[in-house]
Amino acid sequence: MIKKLFLPIDNSPLIVFRIFFGLLLALETIGAILTGWVKENLIDPKFTFSYIGMEWLQPLPGYGMYFYFLTMGILGILIMLGWKYRFTLGAFTLLWTGSYLMQKSSYNNHYYLLILVCIIMLFLPANRYASLDAKNNPAIKTGVMPQWCSWVLIFQVAIVYFFAAISKFYIGWIDGSFIKLLFESSPFYYKVDFLFSQRWFQMFIVWSGIAFDLLIVPFLLWKRTRTIAFFSSLVFHLFNAIFLQIGIFPFFALSFVVFFYPPEKIRSWFFKNKEKVLNPQPITANTSVLLYFFLPYFIIQLALPLRHHFIKGDVLWTEEGHRLSWRMMLRQRSGTLQFRVIDKHTNTLVPYNYMKSLTGKQISFVQTKPDGIWQMAQQMKREFQENGLDVAIYADCETMINGGHSKKLIDPTVDLASAEWNHIFHNNWILLYDDNEKLLK
Repeated sequence: MIKKLFLPIDNSPLIVFRIFFGLLLALETIGAILTGWVKENLIDPKFTFSYIGMEWLQPLPGYGMYFYFLTMGILGILIMLGWKYRFTLGAFTLLWTGSYLMQKSSYNNHYYLLILVCIIMLFLPANRYASLDAKNNPAIKTGVMPQWCSWVLIFQVAIVYFFAAISKFYIGWIDGSFIKLLFESSPFYYKVDFLFSQRWFQMFIVWSGIAFDLLIVPFLLWKRTRTIAFFSSLVFHLFNAIFLQIGIFPFFALSFVVFFYPPEKIRSWFFKNKEKVLNPQPITANTSVLLYFFLPYFIIQLALPLRHHFIKGDVLWTEEGHRLSWRMMLRQRSGTLQFRVIDKHTNTLVPYNYMKSLTGKQISFVQTKPDGIWQMAQQMKREFQENGLDVAIYADCETMINGGHSKKLIDPTVDLASAEWNHIFHNNWILLYDDNEKLLK
């Protein structure tokens, strides 16, 4: 089995994927400018909610973020063309990771997946054919690659789908309550409400979503079901692209299909004039990459979606262990929040309207996410310290999930200005409830 990883195969799937990938990176970043995403999330806010520990990472002033994303768009085109491949891809990876870490209120799983695939692609010989690098340096040109180059990307996408399916086995998905809310929030709802409002259709989406996530990779791997799986994937992702409007992710997910078809088939479709290269000898160059990078990398990828099982409380409620775990489109959170700010010296209430300094999306993030509430309290603490005030900050917060019962999320007796953030385990100031919604002490 291990020997098969190093067998030479035609590199057409990887080359085609590089071209698609570079184009999608360019469309994502340029599109972020044209659709107003950059303005809404990185220019309009007075400050952004970066990942905890990365608060120093803030958007460039003025219109700097437009140039930032324009630079990424140009890098995407260069990746597509295969010009100085590892430099341009490395630069894009750093810039994209920076934009991802500097704002959390617009978290999206495909932003995270882009980082992971960029990192994987840095280790793959995707510029060895149909690239400016191969044209400028014919010595690197080749029509083959070791088979593991395809399998690392197949394994990555399999992890995404598998954990996306497993996370759906909870009551809010199974009973269709989240899907109902998701459809009602769609801008197309009133145009197709004759379908979206039907209980049978909502339940069809519930179970077909689980079935698709569980079976799509095995069915693509099996020759007899591959074509059916491909057209099912096409319908599934186009439906999401049209009605849920989730950016490039549907097309990004479809681009992985090239790795499931025989490499010779991909060559015949995209590179008709490419010579078939016979190279029966295993390709053992850079085998240490598999052992020292990809083995620990995939161990981490398998561990991250499981970490919430080792954290006290329900991840759906606490959000601890939610991100980086492929828990995609599972719930709708809503809530109310008021901060009580107390001057420690005078023990008097200090008025503060936190919403005046936030955008609408940031308000939603702060009102419903425990880390958003804590980070807002830390931001308020810094502002008061700049004015020479030492304050205690308490949160009166109630949250509901999928339109259910509203419950207190944060312990109102805990001073969040002094509370520490636990990166690994449960933060005790997030309140927990039993199955009967009784508060746990």
